[in-house]
Amino acid sequence: MPAELTDNAIRVLEARYLLRDDQGTLSETPDQLFRRVARAIAAAEQKYADASSVEHYTEQFYQLLSNLEFLPNSPTLMNAGTGLGQLSACFVLPVEDSMADIFDSLKLMALIQQAGGGTGFSFSRLRPKGDLVTTTGGQASGPVSFMHIFDCATEHIRQGGKRRGANMGVLRIDHPDIRDFINAKRDGVSFQNFNLSVSVSDVWMQAAQQDQTCPLIHPLTGQAVAQVSARELLHSIAEAAWQTGDPGMIFNDAINRANPTPRSGPIEATNPCGEVPLLPYEACNLGSINVSRMVRQTSDGYAIDWQKLARTTQLALRFLDNVIEVSRWPDPRIARTVESNRKVGLGIMGFAELLILLEIPYGSAESIRLAEELMASIAQEARTASEQLAEQRGPFSNWSDSIEANSGPPLRNATRTSIAPTGTIGIIAGTSAGIEPLFALAYRREHVLGEQTLVEINPLLLRNAQRYGLEPEILQTHLAQQGTLESLPQVPETVRAIFRTALEIPPEEHLQIQAAFQRHVENAVSKTVNLPESATVETISRIYHRAWELGLKGVTVYRYGSKAQQVLYLGTTETPAQHEHFARCDPHDCRL
Repeated sequence: MPAELTDNAIRVLEARYLLRDDQGTLSETPDQLFRRVARAIAAAEQKYADASSVEHYTEQFYQLLSNLEFLPNSPTLMNAGTGLGQLSACFVLPVEDSMADIFDSLKLMALIQQAGGGTGFSFSRLRPKGDLVTTTGGQASGPVSFMHIFDCATEHIRQGGKRRGANMGVLRIDHPDIRDFINAKRDGVSFQNFNLSVSVSDVWMQAAQQDQTCPLIHPLTGQAVAQVSARELLHSIAEAAWQTGDPGMIFNDAINRANPTPRSGPIEATNPCGEVPLLPYEACNLGSINVSRMVRQTSDGYAIDWQKLARTTQLALRFLDNVIEVSRWPDPRIARTVESNRKVGLGIMGFAELLILLEIPYGSAESIRLAEELMASIAQEARTASEQLAEQRGPFSNWSDSIEANSGPPLRNATRTSIAPTGTIGIIAGTSAGIEPLFALAYRREHVLGEQTLVEINPLLLRNAQRYGLEPEILQTHLAQQGTLESLPQVPETVRAIFRTALEIPPEEHLQIQAAFQRHVENAVSKTVNLPESATVETISRIYHRAWELGLKGVTVYRYGSKAQQVLYLGTTETPAQHEHFARCDPHDCRL
């Protein structure tokens, strides 16, 4: 029997995912949506097998989806089996230094976002502001000015008629216009449809640690145009992030050390939430296993069902490879690049809920060990599944030029794993987002479905209140006002530890969890280090250094109060609790 959907899941499905007729009336149920998607993705099997295989995998995929054990990224749920047929969430487009190339990418961005995808760009190849344009005799306006054009276009595009577009803008730390980029969102108005990330190298991070200078380099000539203090520039990045939540940082050398196809060129940008570094004209299909459903009940409580996890991983990897087969790409250049590498990103959601079921505090040494063990298992099973698909269907076209060509059997997919934020599909699955801790035990989610507010109270705490020695009615009243167990008397310390929220987890533990997953992920990990309003600029600088030391591919921080509008508020009353708390930034909590 399919899993029961929560009220909030149904509201989200009705608002964004279920098909409607010409009059705008709902024309399918959630169960029909899962069948539509399963049937459309299983249709890829007919290219390699007979009709019975299509029927078999239609049922297998339907069970996977309807049991909420795995969900693909939103465009697949929205568009599979429809005339639109664009199923990928993540794209990176090049921005070369000519007017024709810039507006070609702008047009392609519009088509992608109209069909439900998000887009990432590196603007590092554009000449700096004030530079001479030889063809016209005028002066260049610089990358930030062109970003305004992309942002304005996105503002007027609703993805698939159902959600606003999202972009990632990246600029190298050595670009002459880097200060304009760092401060681009400090007016509180500009670039509301962009996440921003500064791309930094190992050499630059070392220079910042040692308080050395680094050059700013003209992107067309390769010549140094100035020398700047690396530490001072890092402080500027931290100041802007303290105020606005942007920019984040991506560690370009870590990304390119893991680039599976370096002969195809360097990776310069990621998708909007940073979990998939991609080549120009490349796309990636994502999906997430709901690990809170990968458990079995024992006499002592719950334990991970490793066999079920293995089966689910292998089936989900096949599902994602099939998505590539049936997806309709918005441009032949994208189709060629995707077919050449066949990247997919299988990750998880529900990690915080899994820890609660296992009664392991988030951020503890045990939780970090489990994160690594869990992702190592998924990575191995995904690799095995990709090897089997390569035997049946052939490896990705660039296999012989890949970094793994001489290290084992051929693979169907250049990358297999990624950790996405799963903000929206996590609501559908009724579980916690990605690998994030619980934001709160009761909270309001706003600016997700237009003017609607989604109220959520953690069901695991309510269900076990009496077992924990808590009075359910008193607990519910307190949570509605405060959102956490803070200041509630007589709560056992073991219970407080199990139900730790983002407010109670120090940055080092956030980063250790991210690093544990990253060690077994070929792409990257979307994770926000949430900070209280009192956090300092120096704290953010230290987080950047520590993230680099741990080998992360990127890092995002969000200090409460650094955005005029936020997504999550503590408590379920209309007035947020009057004390420091965390709020996860939009769009990190809303994408996918």
